[in-house]
Amino acid sequence: MRGAGPIDRSDTPEQMGLFQEPLRLFVCTPSKLAAFEDCPRRYRFSYVDRPTPQKGPPWAHNSLGASVHTALRSWFDLPVDRRRPEALVTLLRATWVHDGYRDGIQERETFVRALGWLRRYIDGLEREFEPIAIERTVAAKTPTLALSGRVDRIDDVAGELVIVDYKTGRTGLGPDDARGSRALALYAFATERLFRRRCRRVELHHLPTGTVAAHEHTEESVARHVRRAEQTAADVVTAEKAVADGADPDAAFPTTPGTICGWCDFRRICPAGSQRPGNEPWASIERGSDPPPDTPD
Repeated sequence: MRGAGPIDRSDTPEQMGLFQEPLRLFVCTPSKLAAFEDCPRRYRFSYVDRPTPQKGPPWAHNSLGASVHTALRSWFDLPVDRRRPEALVTLLRATWVHDGYRDGIQERETFVRALGWLRRYIDGLEREFEPIAIERTVAAKTPTLALSGRVDRIDDVAGELVIVDYKTGRTGLGPDDARGSRALALYAFATERLFRRRCRRVELHHLPTGTVAAHEHTEESVARHVRRAEQTAADVVTAEKAVADGADPDAAFPTTPGTICGWCDFRRICPAGSQRPGNEPWASIERGSDPPPDTPD
């Protein structure tokens, strides 16, 4: 252009930051975050090392939990007129996972016990009760997290949504367990954003005892759980970056030895964990023995 002066490049798009790479969100589930908090080394074995180290044998308590959860999902999939107690044995048998039990006797005894839990639980529900969702994946984003997870059940109670999580471990649960569960708080956080409806109440339904442990979150208490999740994610990113920069993976992802080592899938290949007493795959099914608290994903 005639008379035009020199082009001023002091404010190019690159210098103004218009084309800067966006912040990469940390993709996670509650169980992924819990793995790092329980033991960074276990997190590394599960999510960082490739190929993933071979896990130990399957756990009977995981088989039991999966069987009961799936049977309950199948129950709510039935038309209302077919939801009769006699259907439970067929549903449980169809979903039963056989892995991890000591022998056929223990497995059969556990099946009968689980069937009793289900019958008592269903007996306590109103015949035409319909949840909002079953086995529903919910997701939400924060400035640093891309969070997702699968909720056992979402109920509508007086116009508000309630998170329900089934538990099959031997130990009974109380209000402090519901209040302190990061997974349930994060599910409430994601569910409220997904459905655009208030969701603050979380419940742990303990099938072995037929009890319910509940907590009513506030906006502030949910926010605290989200902040803690973001801090855990930041710690994971720091450890992964350290390894990428040449740090010793064992130093970046240290072990936290304890009783949980006895239930770890990677105990046999972990020098620290292998020094701790191990549990047989069926140990939690025996009277008086408990697996570690399970975390939904």
